[in-house]
Amino acid sequence: MDKLIIQGGHELHGEVQIAGAKNAALPLMAASVLVHGTTELSNIPRLVDVRTMGRVLENLGLVIERDEDAGRLSLNATNLNSDTAPYELVKTMRASFYALGALIGRLGKAKVSLPGGCAWGPRPVDIHLKGLEAMGVTIDLDEGYVIADASRIHGAHFVLSFPSVGATVNLLLVAATIPEETVLDNVAREPEVTALVRMLQQMGATIEGTGSSTLRIVGTRDLKPIKQKVIADRIEAGTYLAAVGMAGGEITLKGAEPEHLTMVIAKAVEAGLHITVTAEGIRVRRNGELRPVDVETAVYPGFATDMQAQWIALMSVANGSSFVTDTIYTDRFTHVAELIRLGAKVTMKENVAKIQGPATLKGAPVMSTDLRASACLVLAGLAAKGETHISRIYHLDRGYERLEEKLRNVGAVIERQSE
Repeated sequence: MDKLIIQGGHELHGEVQIAGAKNAALPLMAASVLVHGTTELSNIPRLVDVRTMGRVLENLGLVIERDEDAGRLSLNATNLNSDTAPYELVKTMRASFYALGALIGRLGKAKVSLPGGCAWGPRPVDIHLKGLEAMGVTIDLDEGYVIADASRIHGAHFVLSFPSVGATVNLLLVAATIPEETVLDNVAREPEVTALVRMLQQMGATIEGTGSSTLRIVGTRDLKPIKQKVIADRIEAGTYLAAVGMAGGEITLKGAEPEHLTMVIAKAVEAGLHITVTAEGIRVRRNGELRPVDVETAVYPGFATDMQAQWIALMSVANGSSFVTDTIYTDRFTHVAELIRLGAKVTMKENVAKIQGPATLKGAPVMSTDLRASACLVLAGLAAKGETHISRIYHLDRGYERLEEKLRNVGAVIERQSE
């Protein structure tokens, strides 16, 4: 098992290339199941989750050709030969559950294990299943599997009780194949969902309301394979933005899409970071004290829950007290105890963290518990005096492409070692 060792106190200067968004790539990979032929995806990040989704799809019969250096995937679903996504694969990553919508859309039936993924908090799939049932899909649960029969599928009008990204993706994958109108209300509006909508439109589905909370879909049984580029990872960009706030310096986030980061950018400017939108992406600079800024997570376009941990780290070195409230996943605070080991002054009351800064962070051995918690500890290590050891970094490899290499290239002293 690997760990990261960080020598803190080094400013960051230079450029970081922002990778394609894994949270956009995974739904697009699932959508390739819907067509006879080869779907070609570019700007694919080199991440564990992408490889896991590839294994799920290959298990269904897809033939996948990978060029990781070029960031390309070719997915040929012509000879799809299975309707089952087994527990052994789906348990490792929640997004594997997109196989449910993809298989229903392509085959009219599916047997998919209930998902696993991050270790924090229950995230039930009842919205997915209720939406499918509204479309006429018969759902049975048997020994941890969802068994779906879509022999009586039809268009429907369904209101999501919460704008779940996962449920929106699964319902879109099915609706894109129904040659009747389906209306989905209160859908997720995240850029990654919009990217899937645009892909399905190019494949031949008629979809109105792109980027809004209501989508009107008229699908087709004759979707066509296409070529699609994955959008930039807004959470990776936000993480490196926060890294400049922690370590100081100035870097350009090449390829970052500022329109996907409006809330994070607004809060960062309020905290005292200098941010400029350029033709290349986003330039971030810190040359003074940080001001404390409260945030409350919300569904897009609000402040992303996937940036909550990184913001707590950033506020630990701001000059004053701030509050971070997570309204999306109220128990997503396992990183707080590890930050305190590094010297952060954070107190918790239910889903609200109070951060008192500026703390003098000092290197220590810490342990990551999930993907964004891992990123939070890396940021803290960049600002800490002395040496920080972060164990269980396999979480990082699920969502950050070559993180230590990118940080080294802009001046951080960081290395990966086997424990």
